[in-house]
Amino acid sequence: MAADTTDFDEFYNATHRRVLHQMYAMTGNLADAQECTQEAYARAWQRWKTVSQANNPEAWIRTVAWRIAASRWRKAKNGVTALVRHGAPDHAPSPDPDHVALVTALKQIPESQRQAIVMHHLAGMSVEDIAHETGSPTGTIKARLSRGRAALAQLLTDPGDTTDSAGIPAGGGAS
Repeated sequence: MAADTTDFDEFYNATHRRVLHQMYAMTGNLADAQECTQEAYARAWQRWKTVSQANNPEAWIRTVAWRIAASRWRKAKNGVTALVRHGAPDHAPSPDPDHVALVTALKQIPESQRQAIVMHHLAGMSVEDIAHETGSPTGTIKARLSRGRAALAQLLTDPGDTTDSAGIPAGGGAS
């Protein structure tokens, strides 16, 4: 393996600037040329035993880099064609503040609780199904749900809200 690494390093050092310059000349964009060249060398490394035995490994790199660039152009062209054909996508509405608050709160609870909450309340899975999928006992899932709900309740409570969960003003209720 060390010999392969040394061989590849020597090949890369001897050829990468030349291939990059050739790709830059072919694509007309330095950033694209760098990305395509880098991807081609990464693919060569994955197949180095085969590529190193090719008649001209540098030509292999150049061909792969060029195909990567052409594939990008095809994808871009297809995207433009779709845009022309179907028009610009509708603008997505701003996210609901409640949704943002929920996602923010979910990020703050432990992963195991978050997983249980999402699977149960958003995916509609039963406690038993969650236990089976996660490999955890049902009692553990119930505990995670309970703790997760309690943590979310605290995180989602509006600090300016002076009513309790039943809507009764803090401090005692009716006067």
